[in-house]
Amino acid sequence: MLFFGAVSTFALVVPLAATQAQTQIPAVTVDAPAQRARPAAIASSRRATTRTSRANRRAPAQQAAPTQSASSNGATGERANGPVRGFVATRSGTATKTDTPLIETPQSISVITTDQVRNQGAASIGEALRYTAGVSGDVNGGSDTRFGGLQIRGFDMTMPGLYVDGLRIPSSNYVHFNGLDPYGAERIEVLKGPSSAMYGGSGTGGLLNYVTKLPTAQQFGEVSISGGSFNRYQGQFDMGGPANKEGTVLWRLTGVVRDGETQVDFTKDNRVFIAPAVTFKPNEDTTLTILANYQRDRAGWGLQFLPASGTVWPNNGRTIPVSFFAGVPSFDAFNTEIATAGYQLSHNFTDNITFRQNMRYAYQHNEEKVFYGAGYTNEAAGDYARVGSYSNSYINSFAVDNQLQGKFATGFLQHTVLAGVDYRNTSFRDTAFGVTTSSPTVNVFNPVYSYDYAVDTTPGDKTGVKQSQTGLYLQDQIKLGRLSFQLGGRQDFVTTQVDNGIANTSTSKDASAFTGRAAVVYNFDNGVAPYVSYSESFLPVLATAGGQLLNPETGVQYEVGVKYQPLGWNALFTFAAFDLTRDNVVVYAPPTYTASQLGQVKSRGIELEGTMSLADGWNLRAAYAYVDAELSRDPVNLGKAPTTVPLNRASLWSDYTLQTGQLARLQFGGGIRYVGATWGDDANTFKVPSATVLDALLAYSRDNWRLSLNVTNLTDLRYVAACYGAASGCFYAEGRKAIGKLTYRW
Repeated sequence: MLFFGAVSTFALVVPLAATQAQTQIPAVTVDAPAQRARPAAIASSRRATTRTSRANRRAPAQQAAPTQSASSNGATGERANGPVRGFVATRSGTATKTDTPLIETPQSISVITTDQVRNQGAASIGEALRYTAGVSGDVNGGSDTRFGGLQIRGFDMTMPGLYVDGLRIPSSNYVHFNGLDPYGAERIEVLKGPSSAMYGGSGTGGLLNYVTKLPTAQQFGEVSISGGSFNRYQGQFDMGGPANKEGTVLWRLTGVVRDGETQVDFTKDNRVFIAPAVTFKPNEDTTLTILANYQRDRAGWGLQFLPASGTVWPNNGRTIPVSFFAGVPSFDAFNTEIATAGYQLSHNFTDNITFRQNMRYAYQHNEEKVFYGAGYTNEAAGDYARVGSYSNSYINSFAVDNQLQGKFATGFLQHTVLAGVDYRNTSFRDTAFGVTTSSPTVNVFNPVYSYDYAVDTTPGDKTGVKQSQTGLYLQDQIKLGRLSFQLGGRQDFVTTQVDNGIANTSTSKDASAFTGRAAVVYNFDNGVAPYVSYSESFLPVLATAGGQLLNPETGVQYEVGVKYQPLGWNALFTFAAFDLTRDNVVVYAPPTYTASQLGQVKSRGIELEGTMSLADGWNLRAAYAYVDAELSRDPVNLGKAPTTVPLNRASLWSDYTLQTGQLARLQFGGGIRYVGATWGDDANTFKVPSATVLDALLAYSRDNWRLSLNVTNLTDLRYVAACYGAASGCFYAEGRKAIGKLTYRW
């Protein structure tokens, strides 16, 4: 199964007295698939109302400087795509595509800031999500060099829900954008629940938006070197500022170089990442930012497909080491290249009418060399079968999003209307070959490795996919005093073509869908904001039956919640209760295992999340989620729970920096993460036990220097992150990892 995912406004424009920052965060859905079932498939404030006030602002002040106050984000002009000092973001554009306060956004959204990423020592997007309610970024464990395993509210979101600056970056079962280095992100935002009314074809659980670092009006620089567990050595830098005296041209350059390994024997984790950006502001009303990134990873196949016997439970008293490598050392690679280039254009026709256009071209290439586990041939002896595969995947995509925003009033009602049209075009090619070795088995307790292999000359898979999507959307954010309404709708038109190069067959399908969203929120004077929302999603799939592509999946969510932003505190607390239904789920039921859309999955639960950053140096992030997921319609496993989805998940992180005394600027902190038990197979015949993990931080800053030590899984707890089946579908979580870092800023 595979997931994919000039408008005019007529209104009377009336100046508004309130102030609000400009909007940002565009969106275009871009994706590309992978068809074959190789091992990866298993883990399947308004603007000023006068020209004078706008003219008085400095031309380049499009983004707050990285050193803005932690206790006054709103007062210092935090923007939806801008930096945040501390853990607490107060604005976002991911949910609405407009710069909207989170306290006025009637949908659950979590923001992970750069300070949180730094303090917790997160080295990947997955690690950065570990303290987020209802979300897991490393379902398959910390050694998954494929960068898969993203789950939101019980649904796998790796393919249909990954965005960079609101534009879908193509991904497949084997190439995922969430491998982008977190150091290149200004913030990472998770929008929970269906969002097709703004983003088109996307998944039911939600989406993840990687917001890139943009140029700032303040000159700055940062250089770091780090090293630690698994022979990991890394250097990184981030610098930028004005490029001319007038400050109308700004620049930024961010980069990472890493040489490292993983906890699995023979597997590398090397990376080069570079991201330049330039902003031009010829006048007060026009801003153009040109940005790009390139990432080259040379890694091994860190995701080992292991049996439950020897991992979840002992094999005659024996346990498979977490470092066990199931493959062939001379044939082990998971190499990726990701390159994107585009721009963000914004022009104000008047104080109340703004046009934005955002474009991105993206390219990905993946080369995979792997032998992976295929089950015991002799469980008592520990002999384990292996299957080999070699493949190349190429993805190209182009996406553009045009937005026209108008602000006006009709009587007592104040409106922010957003109308847009977006287009994306994606092509995908995948070729795979079988691979054999003279030693098809390896002993999991006493491995002796073979180094010979032979690649088949005839491909076992040769798939080509082309997909284009056009979407028209309209959203109205209506305010009546402290009461706010949000209404949105979108019409999508999708054309998909799948070519099978082995059978020389081709099939295509046109699909269209209308999706909507409606919500209401009331902001009390004391900072409490209850809300109710309804949202829909649709997602084209690439499964076929009878030679024809199947219909898109659909999703519906009902959500109620309360947000609380205590007065005088730099804090935000949220509670949400949700009811999600995903329909037209493709299932492959025995005895024929022919694809059919007989499945339905329900996910109900609650989430609690709190973030706080106080002026005395205390940061806090707490999260809890209860997710009850069920196969509510299934020909085989009716009433069963999906694998990898825990009923309970909780986390708490706290760090504190001493403000006075001889040890002033000494920072210490830590976190605790709990993941409940999960079912290990579709039939729910066995469970993967729960786990509680500790993390720690110790750092000291002086002048422009900072020395830090982060340790994750402090007690080196050995536990299984997830299982998709007992024979060869289990994955270890990452063991203890210690990373020391020295940073100099200017």
